[in-house]
Amino acid sequence: MEAILIALLRTAIVFFMILFFFRLTGKKDIGEISVLDIVVTLLIVDIAVIMIEDTNIPILKGLAPVLLLFAIQYTFSRLSLKNQKFRDIVDGRPVLIIREGELQQENMKKQSYNLDDVLLQLRTKDIFDIREVEYALLETSGALSVYKKGDQYPFSLPFILDGMVQEEHLSILGKSSDWLKKELEARGYSNFEDVFYCGFTKEKYLYIAPRITDQS
Repeated sequence: MEAILIALLRTAIVFFMILFFFRLTGKKDIGEISVLDIVVTLLIVDIAVIMIEDTNIPILKGLAPVLLLFAIQYTFSRLSLKNQKFRDIVDGRPVLIIREGELQQENMKKQSYNLDDVLLQLRTKDIFDIREVEYALLETSGALSVYKKGDQYPFSLPFILDGMVQEEHLSILGKSSDWLKKELEARGYSNFEDVFYCGFTKEKYLYIAPRITDQS
């Protein structure tokens, strides 16, 4: 009976620890969970199973690696929020898979993304002909964002994220960093670093969100 109570207590402790972890990572859809979140979650689950099954392990000793994983995840999340380059390393970046009805085979190879994967995701969006697709981007979550031909302006891609110019996105839409710089200067922005977010809206309007500097 005592062993059962100990196991139940450990289970409750692990449950609240994992719940706290997901609260720490913020509210996200399942499809938006990052690779880092998945790795940390799997490790926590493995440790949790060991803690529950092996009652000889002191609870504090079992929780120590879990707390370490929490600290790693929290630190990486803060760094990703403040640093685009670090975020690209940890989470990756969207990759162009289809451009103007043509498959980007080199990009597919780099992502180990085969033709069956493409066709499957297109079918789920009721698209059965690749030529109907204007652009398709493989998101960091693994989902395929598809934009069909015929729209007035197929989609909005960010040109600047957290002060960093997205050269690939500009190239997709036939723009350059020089063009972007002139557009920003005409609106009173002299440096890319002054812009937190910039991108076209569906109405072809250049939306700009200035960076808010820390006054502390």
